[in-house]
Amino acid sequence: VQLQASGGGLVQAGDSLRLSCAASGRTSSDDAMGWFRQAPGKNREFVASISASGRISVYADSVKGRFTISRDNTRNAAYLQMNSLKPEDTAVYYCAVPEKGNIYNKRPVDYEYWGQGTQVTVSS
Repeated sequence: VQLQASGGGLVQAGDSLRLSCAASGRTSSDDAMGWFRQAPGKNREFVASISASGRISVYADSVKGRFTISRDNTRNAAYLQMNSLKPEDTAVYYCAVPEKGNIYNKRPVDYEYWGQGTQVTVSS
């Protein structure tokens, strides 16, 4: 599976951004998807995940109520709608596919395929 994340940019606090993750290589509707982020000097952390069907999603407490993960299996794509952005959301955002479709795994080591990352910078 090849993943390509896009949609990052420089925004002000309170603004919104929508990240996209394009999947190729096999039918993405078979795969759960997840988003992680990594700020400078910090470990990569879980943001959100969504089941292959799109019916179940999981969020980190830090983004719950502000971010929404979704997917369009007809387009082999997943999305992360980020609202009410804060400076602490600044990071490189990665999309990834979890091993065995387990969306409840939140450790990077539990994800087997990764995109290249897209930078999100939120100014105060």
